[in-house]
Amino acid sequence: MQAEGITAWLQATTLGGITIANWAVGAAAATGTYIILRLALAFAFNRLRKFATRSPTAMDDGLVEVLSGTSQWLIALFALLVGAGVLDLSDRWANRVSQLWFVALALQAALWGTRAIGILLRRYIARHQLSDTGHLGATATLMSWGLRTALWTIVLLAILSNLGVNVSALVASLGVGGVAVALAVQNILGDLFASLSIAIDKPFEVGDFVTVGSSSGTIEHVGLKSTRIRSLGGEQIVMSNTDLLKQTISNYKLLQERRVVFSFGVTYDTTARQAQAIPAEVERIVKASSHLRFDRAHLRGFGESSLDYEVVYYVLSSDYTLYMDEQQRINLELMQALDKMDVKFAFPTRTIVLSQEGVAGDAVAGYREAEAPRH
Repeated sequence: MQAEGITAWLQATTLGGITIANWAVGAAAATGTYIILRLALAFAFNRLRKFATRSPTAMDDGLVEVLSGTSQWLIALFALLVGAGVLDLSDRWANRVSQLWFVALALQAALWGTRAIGILLRRYIARHQLSDTGHLGATATLMSWGLRTALWTIVLLAILSNLGVNVSALVASLGVGGVAVALAVQNILGDLFASLSIAIDKPFEVGDFVTVGSSSGTIEHVGLKSTRIRSLGGEQIVMSNTDLLKQTISNYKLLQERRVVFSFGVTYDTTARQAQAIPAEVERIVKASSHLRFDRAHLRGFGESSLDYEVVYYVLSSDYTLYMDEQQRINLELMQALDKMDVKFAFPTRTIVLSQEGVAGDAVAGYREAEAPRH
């Protein structure tokens, strides 16, 4: 009878319009739900970790790391919402509970998304190891900030819309404000996105020797707004990232072999037999080095004061000093070979032939001009 009295008292006594018995059932449901969720998540994490250690792919490792970002506070909120669903609530409070379900799920999805963004950026950095860690860190920070801002903005707007807030006007005002800000800082934003493009596309990296327009030098630093190049003369050239990407960039780091074209001329008193033997002699000189690959040597044409030859060969290395050493060797040996063949290098000359009549006529004209009376 005492138990029946307690049961009757629990069912008759109300707290906030809800019976004590109903509160007890809700508390029990919330507690049980919390325990079950914690145990289920622990079991799932253990199974996933074991599977990830055996799997060669990195996707399951990422999934484990993303799910490890599950908030314990949100688990507790889920349990409370389950307990609240058991209570005999009015329609108003029942709607509030359903809205809180959406808020909790949206926040947890945002936390998972934030963790996933961090994982993707970390793996991107691991795949694209750049020598300029400062630029890499700044670019990763920019990408992380942009992606996370977009994610949380979408989640916040979805939550506000679910709570009954009219987000259309808010989105319109944000759009107008964003356009105004973008117009005010368009140059800075252009350089920032250009820096992001450099980091993703990698047309060059720190340490590369490049030629941009009339400037040549080594990349020293790639920042969020500008890139610094150390020129051959020693001075530092600072270029904005936007202007840099608008120009054609020659990157010599990936140069595997260098194509060289050079010309020389010999005098017109060279005989046809000598002229025919010169390309073979040039070929012999070029092929004497294991660092070079001969392509061609031809009598290109008849110049104003010389027989012009053109030679093409390849240096099997990107080393500029090696190229200059080989070109110097070719020049010296070519001088020696032409000297043995009794062939002279040409230099700019011009021969003017005047007839005897032309000289006499010019002299008479000059005499008559001198004798003419002055006015």
